[in-house]
Amino acid sequence: MTSTGQDSTTTRQRRSRHNPHSPPHDSSVTSRGVKKGALRHSSPSLAEVKKKGRMKKLSQAAEQDLIVGLQGLDLNLEAKTLCGTGLVFDEQLNEFHCLWDDSFPEGPERLHAIKEQLIQDGLLDRCVSFQARFAEKEELMLVHSLEYIDLMETTQYMNEGELRILADTYDSVYLHPVWIRTNSYTCACLASGSVLRLVDAVLRNEIRNGMAIVRPPGHHAQHSLMDGYCMFNHVAVAARYAQQKHNIERVLIVDWDVHHGQGTQFTFDQDPSVLYFSIHRYEQGRFWPHLKASNWSTIGFGQGQGYTINVPWNQVGMRDADYIAAFLRLLLPVALEFQPQLVLVAAGFDALQGDPKGEMATTPAGFAQLTHLLMGLAGGKLILSLEGGYNLRALAEGVSASLHTLLGDPCPILESPSAPCPSAQASLFCALEALEPFWEVLVRSAEALEEDILEEEKAEKEEERPWQPSVLPVLTWPMLQARTGLVYDPAMMGHYNLWDNHHPEMPQRVFRIMRRLEELGLAGRCLTLPTRPATDAELLTCHSAEYVGRLRATEKMKTRELHREGSNFDSIYICPSTFACAQLATGSVCRLVEAVLAREVLNGTAVVRPPGHHAERDAACGFCFFNSVAVAARHAQAISGHALRILIVDWDVHHGNGTQHIFEEDPSVLYISLHRYDHGTFFPMGDEGASSQVGQAAGTGFTVNVAWNGPRVGDADYLAAWHRLVLPIAYEFNPELVLVSAGFDAARGDPLGGCQVSPEGYAHLTHLLMGLANGRVVLILEGGYNLTSISESMAACTRSLLGDPPPLLTLSRPPLSGALASITETIQVHRRYWRSLRVMKVEDKEGPSTSELITKKVTQPANPGSAERMTTPEGNILDIDTEKGPSASSVEESTPGQAKSETAVVEFNQDQSLEATTGETTLYQTIPEAATEGTTPGQTTSEEAVGGAEVIQTSCTDNQTPPTSPVQGATPQISPSKLIENLRTLELNIEAEKAPESQIPEEEGLLGEAAGGQDVDDSVLNESCGDHADTDQVVLYAVTPLPWCPHLVAVCPIPESGLDVTQPCQDCGVLQENWVCLSCYQVYCGRYISAHMLHHHEDSGHPLVLSYVDLSTWCYNCEAYVHHQALLDVKNVAHQNKFGEDMPHSH
Repeated sequence: MTSTGQDSTTTRQRRSRHNPHSPPHDSSVTSRGVKKGALRHSSPSLAEVKKKGRMKKLSQAAEQDLIVGLQGLDLNLEAKTLCGTGLVFDEQLNEFHCLWDDSFPEGPERLHAIKEQLIQDGLLDRCVSFQARFAEKEELMLVHSLEYIDLMETTQYMNEGELRILADTYDSVYLHPVWIRTNSYTCACLASGSVLRLVDAVLRNEIRNGMAIVRPPGHHAQHSLMDGYCMFNHVAVAARYAQQKHNIERVLIVDWDVHHGQGTQFTFDQDPSVLYFSIHRYEQGRFWPHLKASNWSTIGFGQGQGYTINVPWNQVGMRDADYIAAFLRLLLPVALEFQPQLVLVAAGFDALQGDPKGEMATTPAGFAQLTHLLMGLAGGKLILSLEGGYNLRALAEGVSASLHTLLGDPCPILESPSAPCPSAQASLFCALEALEPFWEVLVRSAEALEEDILEEEKAEKEEERPWQPSVLPVLTWPMLQARTGLVYDPAMMGHYNLWDNHHPEMPQRVFRIMRRLEELGLAGRCLTLPTRPATDAELLTCHSAEYVGRLRATEKMKTRELHREGSNFDSIYICPSTFACAQLATGSVCRLVEAVLAREVLNGTAVVRPPGHHAERDAACGFCFFNSVAVAARHAQAISGHALRILIVDWDVHHGNGTQHIFEEDPSVLYISLHRYDHGTFFPMGDEGASSQVGQAAGTGFTVNVAWNGPRVGDADYLAAWHRLVLPIAYEFNPELVLVSAGFDAARGDPLGGCQVSPEGYAHLTHLLMGLANGRVVLILEGGYNLTSISESMAACTRSLLGDPPPLLTLSRPPLSGALASITETIQVHRRYWRSLRVMKVEDKEGPSTSELITKKVTQPANPGSAERMTTPEGNILDIDTEKGPSASSVEESTPGQAKSETAVVEFNQDQSLEATTGETTLYQTIPEAATEGTTPGQTTSEEAVGGAEVIQTSCTDNQTPPTSPVQGATPQISPSKLIENLRTLELNIEAEKAPESQIPEEEGLLGEAAGGQDVDDSVLNESCGDHADTDQVVLYAVTPLPWCPHLVAVCPIPESGLDVTQPCQDCGVLQENWVCLSCYQVYCGRYISAHMLHHHEDSGHPLVLSYVDLSTWCYNCEAYVHHQALLDVKNVAHQNKFGEDMPHSH
């Protein structure tokens, strides 16, 4: 278990737990290769003394390195710990409603219901109240056009008839005139300003987080368009405001409203400084707003590629587990890589059970979980802005649950079952596959790429009906005397090594931790509980009476007898106080568990020694005597009166062999260990810490081992394990108590572990576990032998338990490939036991084919927030809605998917000004929900346009060119003629499942291949050939084509006239090295002639071309050759024309 105990040449196995006194299998091997800490029990030789001196120096050096590394961190945050949750709730927002439809769902009663619930739950008085303010025009113009804002402002002076006429030109909105003080416009300004007030308060460190309870909602509102009850886009304005006024560089927007927030997406879809995540009902485009841009395949444009994340639900009845799975598997990993400085939530609650719009089955407890998960980001700077929610009781309880969580209350335990359904797994798989090229943290190991897809016959038919609770569960929020309990007793320092003053398990460990907790003021914030020794009855739940008696007998032994007795065990020293200290450590943990279960405290920290997780039923092992965690678990079950579901997470760098053996047949205790294994050569040796160890009998599947096979494992690796494995299983298990074997020997600077977990990393691990078991989490000190490391790490964990937000965590690298392999190996072993680990691979009916995985990866810069993404998994096209509202500005932006059969052309009057027709001309209108009832996708309408524009429908032609992607937000002006040209070339074919995508022009230097593009630096080739320049060896270079690329949707049907491989270049007439465009089938020469095909690509955006020389296919946008089933037909036709016969094989 030590740095010296990793000798790969050693073959000695760990002693059998059934016979701890048996001699080693190979007596010729010294204890150097097996003892934890590499300590010998014989008289020290000169070599031993020298070795101790070296180890002491190494330990001191490691600690000094750690101290230097920590100097840049602000660990003394006592004075800076923020508290308080801001709340904006203004009664003026209730003073408008729909004058002509009393049944309109977005009404004042929504806020009335919320207020009553918050008063009932006593939350209003617990929050820091802020006065709402009106957003200024200049602030609204950060997102919306001045013309649009002015138009909305004039609604104050319109009569009801005029308002109704104007409202009818938009989709699902109403406008209210001035009666007393407020109207639709002023209320929308007040709602936006309310969010801005919270942004100021959070970013000025006045409060920790906040919630704006406002209406009307905002996330559907677009640059110059009302939509879906929304006039101004509050979260979009807030994001831009934070960037402009507070110099925030990166903002995360999370939209969990059941409707896709297309307005927010369009605002930021080219902006890498804003990461937009939406999880919404989609049903293959049948649910409002009926946009292909709402599907997983839309991932942003240009530099914003990869910064738009859509998780579309394709069935109703989605549950808490589905939403949590999306957060764990996709949102949180990407967010940690993105490193937001502010998190804004478009907090709609229409996905709650009972909502008439959403028809989902989530619960208020589920939204408490989502809120808690987000609180670990951006240093806790989190603001929720109310969006939808139309079941009054569900809405009120959902808002209350989220606000409880913002205030630091524990998340309620979720209702069962708690594993994502197959439909959710399929949506997640598609989204992950689309985004994997853009985020290093999403990259899977090679083993995962080959094996992580369940074959249909193995995937247990799980097409169960979505779980539908009859009523929303009644939530209870515990009343606690204190939040965090603390147990510590200096008497535990009485256990020490009589023969080695430098033994790593030294008394100063607990002393230094306590001193640091006191220095930071953390001990004073905890409730210090009295300690006590464990009773024999408690010890006997996990240890044999013979062993307890044997250890008690050591109290009266002489020094030589103690030495002899210690040598009978593996890596153990014993002194006269050992029994009492071990008994006190275990009893203190039991006392802390009692306090947690009795609700004296919510959670707790046990600063105890000696450690316990190696202790077996009848043997001491690895510095451990009594298994404190195991005894505490059994004690918890005893006092609760039933088989309490207990999760034990063991993050000590050494495998907790004792804990595993005690519970390996017990399904009521889930044991998860993450440890160094090194293929069985790391302490405690052998294969018992292997991923293949899953438990026995009824406990099969309840032992989970993540076995690291090398050093340098750090924050990124542990968090990847948390997101992909630990938390999915934990949520499915749904524990009632969480115990953590909190060894800190995987911490940076530890002399035994060789790993690199930071204090901040441990804080995040702790925070993520706190969403489980109603917050009942107890940390018990195990290992950790660098005094600075363990002190800072335990302090960081205690902060999290006290409710402080985890500190900002900078991941210096993605997960190690070896670590991913270990995680993947464990996932593959446990898929049969845990449904949450299964991946359902499907062919998406609308998006690009997912039958092949993207293999080309983009090297990510250190700061992805400012990165320019080069490889696009999905394209972008302009699209027309499947239904149209009456507005003429109904051009919608979308992505490859099921296209439409019409082409939209916008014609402008000649006297229109440039400002009136550029930038704001390309508007986004969605389909009215009512209008889609009884209709089929593809129906369109043609109506008179606002502002002199007219929407005209024309049929599409085969040789139309995909347009350039529009720019949203603050974009360059586009001339009317250019806009008309772009729209004229839009091809919308209702019969095709995939449409050509628009391409954003790349810089010439980014283009490649012989058809024209990036020149290969000859010097690079010369350097690579240098070793062979003076030899007769022939150097061959193999090119492996991509098995799939996202631009295959641009391939159009072969013309009826077929192909002519002898056709000359259409520009220069040459016959050599010609290529045919697979979108329009025009022929041009390659880069080594006159590069006319390159120019054609730059002009048209057509991505794929076929060589008439060797029939290879090149994609300009992927900068790679491509070989896929979709290309076989055109290749075969070219082969027939060139050689007079079919290709010899079809694959």
